[in-house]
Amino acid sequence: MAVDGCGLVCKYFLIIFNIIFAVVGFAFLGLGLWLRFSGSTRLIFQIQEFNSSAFVVGVTVLIALGVLMLIVVSFGDYGACNEKRCALQVFSCLVAVMAGAEIGFGAVAYSRSDAVGLQIAEFYTTIYMLYVKSGDPAIGLTLKSVHELLHCCGLTGVSLVEVVKETCPKPDGFWENIAMPSCPTTIANIFERRAPLVMGIFLGTAALLLIALICSTTLNKKLRQAAASAQYIFLTTSTPTLANLPPAEQHPYLDPVVFTPLTVANVPVPQA
Repeated sequence: MAVDGCGLVCKYFLIIFNIIFAVVGFAFLGLGLWLRFSGSTRLIFQIQEFNSSAFVVGVTVLIALGVLMLIVVSFGDYGACNEKRCALQVFSCLVAVMAGAEIGFGAVAYSRSDAVGLQIAEFYTTIYMLYVKSGDPAIGLTLKSVHELLHCCGLTGVSLVEVVKETCPKPDGFWENIAMPSCPTTIANIFERRAPLVMGIFLGTAALLLIALICSTTLNKKLRQAAASAQYIFLTTSTPTLANLPPAEQHPYLDPVVFTPLTVANVPVPQA
């Protein structure tokens, strides 16, 4: 069933949105599964004392978030591409829940920015120690990504003593050749001093989810209107049988269109 106008715009927006959402979801799930089952990190989950550590909690959140995002994408893409109202309704409910969770997490991160910053810094320190002990190149790539993103270098930042300086970004200026900001301090400062920015990221993500929710609701409404405008067609053998048609209450949108089949006398016979 085809839609046009605003419904068509919403349909293509949802398809693009779900493609991007799927890429991010696969990235979260892949990173979480790798950190959970990698030979370098598997022992952390087998030690009872570490079950409540920031690293274990962070990996669990990555896996759960990746799975949830892929479930949302499945309903969203199926509903948008195939114009299925039921799938769009489920997608709308899931997106509404995720938008509410984003707003809630943003409020918590803003009100408890110092505690959240310390937890994230502890998560980084665990990854740092794992790389120092194992030398796993995949963990090194994760560290390098964090260092480039935050422009920091390891636990100390001092190039002469830092053991992971090969993963650090290029220094800016003469002083950074000697010492760069340490990553745990940088992470803690970001959450403590830039709490409004962190909350803005959460609220921006929630706003994007709300736009997807509005598009899904709009597309669902357009599909319902398109279904309501469909005409009911009855084929009858003769016009007197109109009295046997179902009552109009069963088809509240439009009156049925009745076609009377051609009789044998009405069919032209080809001449030899």
